Amino acid sequence: MEIDFLLFMYVWCVTMSKSKINKKSWGNMGKRTRVVSCLLFSSLVGLTGCADTTAKEEELEKKVAELEKKIENEKSADVEKVEIKEEKPVLLNVVDPITKNVIRTFNPKEMGFGTDDAKYKAEIEKWAKELARGTATTPGYDQRMILDKIDANGQIIKGNPMRILEEAELTQKVIEASAKGGDVELPIHVEESGYRPEDVATLGEELVAAYTTRFNSGVVGRTKNIELSALAINNVIVGNGDYFSFNTTVGPSDEAHGYQPAEEAINGKLVMGIGGGICQTSSTLYNAVDQIGVSYVEKHHHSVTVGYVPTGRDATVSYGGKDFRFQNTTGVPFLIRTIFGNGTLTIEVRTSAHYKGVIKKGV
Repeated sequence: MEIDFLLFMYVWCVTMSKSKINKKSWGNMGKRTRVVSCLLFSSLVGLTGCADTTAKEEELEKKVAELEKKIENEKSADVEKVEIKEEKPVLLNVVDPITKNVIRTFNPKEMGFGTDDAKYKAEIEKWAKELARGTATTPGYDQRMILDKIDANGQIIKGNPMRILEEAELTQKVIEASAKGGDVELPIHVEESGYRPEDVATLGEELVAAYTTRFNSGVVGRTKNIELSALAINNVIVGNGDYFSFNTTVGPSDEAHGYQPAEEAINGKLVMGIGGGICQTSSTLYNAVDQIGVSYVEKHHHSVTVGYVPTGRDATVSYGGKDFRFQNTTGVPFLIRTIFGNGTLTIEVRTSAHYKGVIKKGV
């Protein structure tokens, strides 16, 4: 009878140690401590009843040992569950190598890396393209070259080098780093103008090509527009391998920059517009550089026939739209020089005397 009572008390203590009520009332006391306390209490009760049967005591001890082992196993299982830590996500930062700023942080796994690699690659390619070329609201990393010029005192007016974000390389670098994460720098290619500072003083020595067009100087607005655009490209240095962009060099042909209303060709008709006449400058330049070995990147004809150059020899431009672009593939740097006045516009191509014999001519 005493053993049954002691076992009952032990089971009751164990049950209370695992219940919410017991946890609150017993505080932070461990399970094992609570069990021992219960056993001591039970033992005291047993002693008051004079436990005199050894067999029954051994049976009680055996059952107590079994219950203690069960409690320890449950305790170990609970500890293992608590020790399981949440896996940290692998993050990848894309960094601007110039400013050292983080451009974007990727979570490759969330984007499909390892589960849908084709989709992941397509997303990275799209992002790289937008980053390089820009969007309707954000300018891209790619920048056209703004060529250097020579001022009236023979000093260099610095432009800007060409900057290209290598999209394919960026995509590959991001994919390769996606497994481990970390930082990836933008692969930006910067190309300076292809001439030497010592060339500047002699680039105007030799005339290698020239072309002249005529206009009615009595048409004030158009005359002014030709003059302003011709001045913008005067004394521009086109280094070997450089890319020339008429729109980039001249800039906006709007009222804010002094351009005036004049006739211009739009959709096959002559209409009044700000900046009309600048296409005569671009067409004159085209006929000049066409005599040397340049490669055309972009060139467009007017929608109507113009009278200042033969049919098919024009190059229409519109800031923010059609452009006249070429690359200097002559093998040497050259200088663009413009001569404006008396109803004529002449554009010359000049280079140093020691380059004249090796400059490649147009085909």
